[in-house]
Parts: sequence; structure tokens; C-alpha cells
Amino acid sequence: MITVFGSINMDLIATTERLPKPGETVAGTGFSTAAGGKGANQALAARRGGSSVRMAGAVGNDGFAEPALALLKEAGADLSSVKRVAEPTGTALILVGGDGENMIAVVPGANGTVTAGDAAAAIGALAPRDIVMLQLEIPAKSVEEALAAAKLKGIATILNLAPLIPDAPRLGRLADIVIANETEFERLAGQDGMTNDDREAALRRLHAETKQTLIVTLGGDGVIAIRDNVISRACGLVIEPVDTVGAGDTFCGYFAASLDQGLDFETALRRAAVAGSLACLKAGAQPSIPLASEVALHI
Repeated sequence: MITVFGSINMDLIATTERLPKPGETVAGTGFSTAAGGKGANQALAARRGGSSVRMAGAVGNDGFAEPALALLKEAGADLSSVKRVAEPTGTALILVGGDGENMIAVVPGANGTVTAGDAAAAIGALAPRDIVMLQLEIPAKSVEEALAAAKLKGIATILNLAPLIPDAPRLGRLADIVIANETEFERLAGQDGMTNDDREAALRRLHAETKQTLIVTLGGDGVIAIRDNVISRACGLVIEPVDTVGAGDTFCGYFAASLDQGLDFETALRRAAVAGSLACLKAGAQPSIPLASEVALHI
């Protein structure tokens, strides 16, 4: 069982021929809505990846709450730990350019009401072999409480260092497995503008200090990781991206599902990288997450 303790949003997505520069207005070419939030995205990816999943978080009592949970409900995720609050459901305002790159502004709403008490309740319900997956779109104090409570119970934790908040480097030291993109990893390592050699050296240095499993996603260049003093690499697929929103969350969810199902580390990395690539071929965060059967065709 994987418990995802994190955010639940409704995404409002506008497409443009190119992303605007600061202060510039550009004409949009389309608009859509889709369920999102890094926590919910990762939960759906883990569920579509074949694992049993419990989502813990918060939504409002507004018109966005049910649509934000619809795909998780359809997939059979356990939503009993999702609370309803007076704040509006979290929203993400997303611009997607013609090259597939994006700009995102997130309004936390109900996600900001997730407390340390909610963390304690979520972790308290877990069994020793469960996995907890977290991100940084809920209050840092709640993430910290969940990580601490899981450690006391001997439950494995996966922390995705996104979005990149000021507390990310500190919280990153508390998880068993850390997943970061290139920018997030540079913040964790305290070094900007890394070359490939710099990144590998930083992975070895941090791993020697913390003994954590560290994973860095590199977009089209795949992923590099270190576990038990061994550097591993995996490639995704060569694609022309339509929309990169949700690709990182798909990677995280599929990676967690692969570990939950007992796959070895290198296979888990490859499977997650392929899933992340496939997620770039459709628009929207959750609608783009591939099914396990689709991923299996490319392994």
C-alpha cells in the first residue's frame, strides 16, 4: 500500500503559441480544466501503475472538489483520508507554450489547511511495509511531522522536492528516498550550474553524508540516481512533447508503485522514466498519466 500525503488541485490550463515574457500579453489558443495537484497526480500515477493507494489531504466544499477527485475515485484510490474544509479547493493556473514547456502558479486553498495532526493520523494508520510519498505543496510543518512519524514506525518515505520551497533542503535530509529535478537538486546540494560531472560528484557526496537514496530527473536526458553507493542511470523515450505538465509526478508515482510491487531499483527507474515520457504526449496532468499496460509496451 502506498499512502500519498499531499496536495489536491484543480488545474486551469491555457495553451499559447509561446509563453509570454514578463509584462507581455499573448493570445491563447485553447483552455481546459483537469484534476491536478502534485499529491493527487502522484497518487493517480501510483494507482495506474498497479498499486493500492490511499490519498490523504484536503479539498474545499466548492464546485472544484468533486472534479479534483474524480479520476482518483474512478481509479479506485482510497479517499477516506481526504478531509473537506471551508477553504476553496486548491487551484493551479497553467500556461502551456507551443513547445510543450509550461509556467504554473499554484493557489494552495484547502491544501494550506493540512495539519501536523492530519500527518499523525495518516501515518498512524499505516503498516510497516507501506510506503509514504510526499511533496511540498502542503505546509512544511505537516510534511516534517509525517516524515518524523514514519521514521518512528520504520515506514519507508519518498519525498519529491517540488515545488522548491525554502525548507526543501532541510526537509530533504529527513526522507529515505529523495526525488528532485536538476534545479531542485542544485538547491539540495548547495551548488548552482552543475555539469554532469558536478552532479555525479554531488550525488556521491550527499549519499556518503546521509545514506539516502537520491534520484535526479533530467527531462529528456533520463534520470541519474545513487543507492547503496552505486550510481544508476535510466533513459525514457525519445519523444516530441505535447505538454510536460505532470511528467515529474508520473515518474514519482510509477517509481513508488514499482518499489511497492517488489521490482529492483534499476527496473523501477526505467519504468518510471518511460511512464514520465509517455505523460508528455497528452495534455493535462492527470489525463496524461499512462496505464501500466501502456508503459509495459515500451519496457
